[in-house]
Amino acid sequence: MSEQYLREFCNRAFADDNTLEDRIRDRFPTASIDSISETEIMGLYEIVISGSIYYVDENFTYLFDGNLIELSTMRNVTSERVSEIEAAELQKVSMPFDELPLEMAIKRVYGSGEREFAYFADPNCGYCRKFDEETLGNVTDATLYLFLYPVITERSIPISKAIWCSADAGQAWDDFIFHGVNPQADDGCNSPIDQIVDFGKKMLVRATPTLFFSDGSRASGALSLEQLEGRLTAADDAN
Repeated sequence: MSEQYLREFCNRAFADDNTLEDRIRDRFPTASIDSISETEIMGLYEIVISGSIYYVDENFTYLFDGNLIELSTMRNVTSERVSEIEAAELQKVSMPFDELPLEMAIKRVYGSGEREFAYFADPNCGYCRKFDEETLGNVTDATLYLFLYPVITERSIPISKAIWCSADAGQAWDDFIFHGVNPQADDGCNSPIDQIVDFGKKMLVRATPTLFFSDGSRASGALSLEQLEGRLTAADDAN
């Protein structure tokens, strides 16, 4: 294959992509187009708009919104790409554990406290309640930094601020999530809740609970005690 042919092929592909992008923008002028790429399937293009994956033909006549499955292996091509995109986005915002704004967290020490992790939680998060009760209640030798992250409902914002401004923030958290006792805030207290929400969004914390470990890794969901201990040990070994 000659160099001239390759150059002409690449120029045509680039022109086709530009034409497709123009057509997408004409049809959806306010869409935030992250990427456009040709798939291995003849004539099918993947477009990523605001983190969501869609498929279109080269003439932008049809748009497919759903999972693309490779039938010979039952491989979910779309799911794999979503994971790749998410991993790339998280890598962009990753930072060393000690650069987290730990001064804005409620600190708790279990046992020797030698292993560290951070925990973003909403007071109205049912999975957070499950995690606190079934997992944190049994964890050993770890230091926890609890970030109050009210993103599930607007009602969580004043509750989070009041928890932070209570005489004992850790106890106020437990009283609310386990017993529904509304926190009593000290007068004249300024909470960092708004800054925590801004920071969490910057770090792409999209759900609670979300955990950050000392090796820079993270996990979402109510991890079991076995899962948490495994992540803490792995992070400690990596440091």
